[in-house]
Amino acid sequence: MDTEPAQRRGWAGLLLPGLLAFVAGTALQLQQAALDPWWVYLLSMLPALVGWTFGAPHSIANWRRTTALLLALALLGFGLTGLRAGLFLADALAPELEGRDLAVTGVVVAMPQTHESGLRFRLAVASAEWQGAPVRLPAQLDLSWYSGVFAGTQGVAELQRQPQPMQAGERWQMTVRLKAPHGGSNPHGFDYELWLWEQGVQATGYVRTGRADPEPRRLGQTWWRPVERLRQQVREQIFAAVPERAQAGLLAALVVGDQRAIERADWDVFRATGVAHLMSISGLHITMQ
Repeated sequence: MDTEPAQRRGWAGLLLPGLLAFVAGTALQLQQAALDPWWVYLLSMLPALVGWTFGAPHSIANWRRTTALLLALALLGFGLTGLRAGLFLADALAPELEGRDLAVTGVVVAMPQTHESGLRFRLAVASAEWQGAPVRLPAQLDLSWYSGVFAGTQGVAELQRQPQPMQAGERWQMTVRLKAPHGGSNPHGFDYELWLWEQGVQATGYVRTGRADPEPRRLGQTWWRPVERLRQQVREQIFAAVPERAQAGLLAALVVGDQRAIERADWDVFRATGVAHLMSISGLHITMQ
């Protein structure tokens, strides 16, 4: 008697319960108030391997083997989620480096964003030093390059160096001050810290551009991020052709998916009228086409 068709039907019947078990294991890990050491999650996946070995080669009609497979998938989801989070957290900014003047060399990995206070960009770190000694920083930094004046030494206002034109893929050397990401705790509000976590960013900061600070230097263009560079060129052409800033930002969001080009006031209008999802979802569909 050929049991292969029956086994195939059995595996098909396990697909949805298996996915639900994996999601349940992932959700269980996300409920933890604090992460365990990474090796705890690694050890939690060993029973998953045992359960899979026990249940997979045999007929799944046996409820014990079915249960073993579902538990294995739940443990796998729990362990993989915790292990990934633990490894990511191990790359966080060291507390003793917060607020220090750090010499950083890196590559601009996304389109810089111009706003009323200056320039905002994301930098992939290649090397970093503090007082001449190499230090380890998170892989990506979210940085601001402010324009205007600031309170310098002894409270005297000093003019900062104005932001220079910057493109995705360029390698820069600059002095920065960093801090760990912190977001507001308002109920049902935007979770800025979680958003940065999802983006792979574990430090934010600003470029030091006072008279006593070394001037930021553009070291050259690299072959990194060719798609981002092309998107930035299209965005710049849109802003050059459309004089109205708000309309240009809206077109840039639709054409190249640059949602940060939309002004805050326009986002407030979109949310109030219930059409914000048209820009965040439908706008990306237009961009892909």
